[in-house]
Amino acid sequence: MRKITLSAALVVALVAAPPALAAPVAPDAFDGDLACAEVTADGNVAGATGQTWCGSIRASDDITSTLSAPLPSDRSTTKTFDGVPLDVNVAFPAGGSAPYPVVGMYHGYGGSKSSFRSMQRWLDQGYATYSLSQRGFGESCGSQDARDADPAGCAKGYLHLMDVRYEVRDSQLLLGELVDEGLVEPDKIAATGGSYGGGMSLEMAALRDRVMLADNTLVPWESPDGTPMSLAVATPTVPWSELTYALAPNGHNLDYIEDAGYWGRAGVMKESYVQGLYTSGWKAPIGTDPRADIPGWKARLDQGEPYDDDPFVDDMITEINTYHSAYGVPHDEAPAPLLISSGFTDDLFPVNEATRFYNRTRAEHPDSPLALFFASYGHPRGQSQGNVLQAQTDLENEWVAHYLKGTGPAPASDVTTYTQTCPNGTDGGGPHTAPDWASIAPGEIRVVDDGGAETIDPDGGDTAVGAAFNPISLPTGATACTTAAGAEETGAASYELPPAPAGGYTVMGAATVIARVELPEGDDTSELAARLVDVSPDGATKTLIERGLWRPESGGPQVFQLFANGWKVEQGHVLRLELLPRDASSQTPGGFLANYGRPSNDQRPVTVSDVDLRVPVLEAPGSLGGLVTDPAPKVLPERPGVKLAPGYEAVGAVAIRGDIELAGKPEAKGRKLRVKLGCDGDANYSCRKARLKLVGAPKGKHARGKNAVIARGSGIRVDAGATDAVKLKLTKRGRKLFGGRRAVGKLRTEVFIRGEPAGFTTTRRAGKR
Repeated sequence: MRKITLSAALVVALVAAPPALAAPVAPDAFDGDLACAEVTADGNVAGATGQTWCGSIRASDDITSTLSAPLPSDRSTTKTFDGVPLDVNVAFPAGGSAPYPVVGMYHGYGGSKSSFRSMQRWLDQGYATYSLSQRGFGESCGSQDARDADPAGCAKGYLHLMDVRYEVRDSQLLLGELVDEGLVEPDKIAATGGSYGGGMSLEMAALRDRVMLADNTLVPWESPDGTPMSLAVATPTVPWSELTYALAPNGHNLDYIEDAGYWGRAGVMKESYVQGLYTSGWKAPIGTDPRADIPGWKARLDQGEPYDDDPFVDDMITEINTYHSAYGVPHDEAPAPLLISSGFTDDLFPVNEATRFYNRTRAEHPDSPLALFFASYGHPRGQSQGNVLQAQTDLENEWVAHYLKGTGPAPASDVTTYTQTCPNGTDGGGPHTAPDWASIAPGEIRVVDDGGAETIDPDGGDTAVGAAFNPISLPTGATACTTAAGAEETGAASYELPPAPAGGYTVMGAATVIARVELPEGDDTSELAARLVDVSPDGATKTLIERGLWRPESGGPQVFQLFANGWKVEQGHVLRLELLPRDASSQTPGGFLANYGRPSNDQRPVTVSDVDLRVPVLEAPGSLGGLVTDPAPKVLPERPGVKLAPGYEAVGAVAIRGDIELAGKPEAKGRKLRVKLGCDGDANYSCRKARLKLVGAPKGKHARGKNAVIARGSGIRVDAGATDAVKLKLTKRGRKLFGGRRAVGKLRTEVFIRGEPAGFTTTRRAGKR
């Protein structure tokens, strides 16, 4: 690796200048692959004089600064580990001397490297800046001209969808080359960016000081010359943490459990988003690379249900969540310090992508610096609120300054939120702060519906409302303040909170729904969509506050959350939960950008009952005339090893379905056996229906085999917190033991519940003690 090469003129300038005014190093970066020039006059980039720019200046950058030498106008590439040419820009601040702390700036999906104009934020603060066009985008093999310029190098230059083994490794290698050239510090590196760049930043933070090779092994991050390297801080904006869930949620990402990794059935594709994103980037031909089979993955999602038990679908989910998502990076090591910013009204990467990573990290690495910043911005329907953008910028500057320069005290690992506001363009409400996500909303408004079952019709819902609330549609998509007709939608199930009292209240977090869901026998295709809407006092209009897509199981209670938001419900307004057969502008899939959620291939009637809606609010328990209560214990889904996330210890948790337990000694009377059963309401939200079998024998005898069964029953149900007595028919053996000439007074009995041994007890004949 060639070290820094200086021009004769620059050597003279460096020698002549006093140290405090030393000009920045101006090499030809990446062993001469990138030309560099010093800015000699600002032009239209204020404050740029004295900076060194290495790379290319496109006509679209609209830069009129004067340079000491011309830079290319098309591309400025250097080769990565597998020979792919990557288009890169690097810049160094005026003043100071190398090596510099460096800020990596990573672009969104469909974008390209940062211009020198956009690098000014960090250059003005004394950092070097680094940016590249990711594989398959821009001049990193994304354009036909780039592929024509280097056909062999671009053979593998297609996008890998932010694979830690490719896109992330590319930047780790190039940053290492800058270290070896003496230009940047090996342990003063920041990662920043939004959307695709947010995913990149979060994956780099998860790896921290490790690199994943193409054979899936992890090795220490070192420069090509062997200098140890590590990421010092990351500030991802609107990232994903698990890409499959972000693009096709199934309803199982709960913001109060320790591990909300993808599990259960394949979800519901965000159709308009996936269709829109797919149009960008250069991709491998379908089926040619199982690690980057973006055309094949999309084709399978387009094909639709059923997804269950499909090996291709299972492999797709595993590949994407393991290697294209920060959550899949081995997490035995703490991530780099993290400030994660996410958008409440972002319908692509909502805030549960951040809370998933946050909760597991706090459980496993409680001392790791990690803060959350949530507001109404990001991808559509996100807003642009001036005070929010300034607050985010200030907070990011604070985190980067502390971890790259040691400036100021360590930033707080807390949570900051701002609310959605209407009309668009107004400042966000807040800030609201708390030490953690669990305590951001101290109160809860809860409605439990016991009005009987509701059937969600396959053709239900208003497609005009679905079209109005579609964030990606033609000619314009929905905004956070879009309204639709406020009437209840035909064929949907609706549940309303009481009208907001004087002063209103502020939603802060994710609405949770617990409900019994029944699907028709053999149904492996149906879905549900949920919306939480704010209905105007006259009922004429409604505003979308939260939404979610859900692939339900059949039978028993289930728990599901909508995407969280912050929203002030004004006096007289009503929050309504709508459960629908789809969140779409048509009843069938397809049609470019037509549907937020892809409609099912074969939607069937879905029955819901016992709906329990819980809405977190900023108001304290007991306020608003008792409307606001303490948060109820969190309901844990039926998943092996599921645990409550840190911070919720005071709230507590119950299992969504526990097991019925024996609550007393069975007693025989006549031809019946009376058994008292209970469902522990302190531990369970509900209990499974039970099969009960009692096997008994007189004292001194052994109860063995089916001939020892004295009573059995099935379909037995006990409500949480209740104790019920059920009567079972005695078997022939049971009647003989308790009613014959040689009737016994009591038996030693073994009880089986759901086929599992539940312990021994004594069974008595009525009247015998």
